[in-house]
Amino acid sequence: MVVIIDYGMGNLFSVINALKFFNADAKISGRAEDIKSADKIILPGVGAFPDGMKNLKNLGLIGALEEAVLKNKKPFLGICLGMQLLASEGEESGLTKGLGWIAGRVRKFAVDETKFRIPHIGWNDVVVGANGVLFEGIQNPVFYFVHSYHLVPENPAVVAATCEYGEKFAAAVRKDNIFGTQFHPEKSQKSGLKLLENFLNFKI
Repeated sequence: MVVIIDYGMGNLFSVINALKFFNADAKISGRAEDIKSADKIILPGVGAFPDGMKNLKNLGLIGALEEAVLKNKKPFLGICLGMQLLASEGEESGLTKGLGWIAGRVRKFAVDETKFRIPHIGWNDVVVGANGVLFEGIQNPVFYFVHSYHLVPENPAVVAATCEYGEKFAAAVRKDNIFGTQFHPEKSQKSGLKLLENFLNFKI
C-alpha cells in the first residue's frame, strides 16, 4: 500500500488520482499508524518550509517517518515542498530545521528577477544524471514546476536530475530508498505518470 501523507500542505487528490491510473493500492492519511504499515510513502507539498515542518511535528509524524524510511528502508518520494523538507534546514522566513535526511539547505533562487520571474512556474527541461533511476523509460523529460526555493545538497552525488532557470538547480534527488522531485510529476502528463509508475515498481 502507498500512503500519501496528509499534513495540510499538499495537492493530495491529484497525486492519488495519478496513482489510481495504475490501479495502485493507495490512500491519503495523516496517521502515524498508516505510515508505519505502508509499503511506500509519498510526501507531497505546496507552501512554506516552516509551515510544512510545523505541521509534521504537530501531527506527530516525524518519528513514524524516520522509523519507516530511515530504519525500515521503505521507498519514499517527496514532491515539491516534500523534497525540500528532506534538507537539513530551509532559509524561508528565517532558518528552520528540516528532516535532515539529505544534508543541505533550501534557499531562494539567486537570479536576475527582471529576466526570470520568481516563483518559477511552468514547464522546463530536466537533465537526468547517473542517479536517475526513476526517469527510466522517459523519452522527453519535461516537467511542471511551481517554486521559489530549491534544495542545494552538500553531496552532489545525491542529485538525480538538474534543471536550468537562471541558475542550475537540483530538480530531483535520490539517496538509497529516498527520492525527491522539485517538479510535480502528478501534473506533468505522460512523463510524470511514467516517473510515478517507476516509483511504484521500485524495490530497494
